[in-house]
Amino acid sequence: MIPATNSRSPLQVLENQVLENQVLEEVEINLERDWLCIVWDDPVNLMSYVTHVFIVLFGFSRAKATELMMKVHNDGKAVVTSGSREEMERDVARLHEYGLWATIIRDDQSS
Repeated sequence: MIPATNSRSPLQVLENQVLENQVLEEVEINLERDWLCIVWDDPVNLMSYVTHVFIVLFGFSRAKATELMMKVHNDGKAVVTSGSREEMERDVARLHEYGLWATIIRDDQSS
């Protein structure tokens, strides 16, 4: 019998599997990180309209929608929703349909 030239010990195989599993877990964690939908202040839309859009699109109470609208107005932006990237892309597209300025950002990039 000819010995394999590239054989690894069972311990080496196990160590490699552990490392591969750790890398896969890190990748999965990075993919599952929350994304944020940010609405930006603009000079066009009335505050009452922005409040209305928040109520219609996200089902916020009038008080919550007004609070977020005031944050947009006073701070220049507000995080209105968070979730997966796909969900936030959908929310941004819906906000754009209503004429609001919105973007997404990863939660770990927000300040």
